[in-house]
Amino acid sequence: MFTGIIQDVGTITKIKKGSNSQQITIETSILEDVHIGDSIAANGLCLTVTTLKDTAYTVDVMAESLRRSNLGSLDVGSKVNLEKAMAMGDRFGGHMVSGHIDDVGTISKTFVEDNATWVDIDVPDHLRKYCILKGSIAIDGISLTISRLTDKGVSVSIIPHTKDQTTLLSKKIGDHVNLEMDMMIKYVEKLLQPTKENLTKEK
Repeated sequence: MFTGIIQDVGTITKIKKGSNSQQITIETSILEDVHIGDSIAANGLCLTVTTLKDTAYTVDVMAESLRRSNLGSLDVGSKVNLEKAMAMGDRFGGHMVSGHIDDVGTISKTFVEDNATWVDIDVPDHLRKYCILKGSIAIDGISLTISRLTDKGVSVSIIPHTKDQTTLLSKKIGDHVNLEMDMMIKYVEKLLQPTKENLTKEK
């Protein structure tokens, strides 16, 4: 479990590509209490630490993860948002994030308003039903509030701290970002589905 509060921006130092998978090495400064087998979210994607050094670790990325995320488009030198799995009793600063990416969105517009930068994200059609005004969304692993709903997705407002501590505003128009929708909305939808089916049968 994660909260969407980014702890470091790491750097990809090595990529070993398989036919439909990758082994990625990431350099970071947050490994002091990390062990092999622990989970670290990279751009919001929960990945298991398989090898570990003082300032770098390696993860295996399977085909499904590459299909669902933007990791396959990254190169050596690319920056990634990192968050270690939440420990029991930690402060819950963001929202409940599983590290399971639903799909990728596309940055379509940015503009500055005083100390904030607005970012419009085009969200795939099948995920827009989970977007609610003032609800939560994880974008490249960052816990953000949906400040506006647009015709094609959502708009979020980035404060200077988030700008400085994450990769989001280093991206360009047209770049892809990982999206994880609020899991509570998805759970409610799943729980209500049998009720809808039963009501249809009764009619």
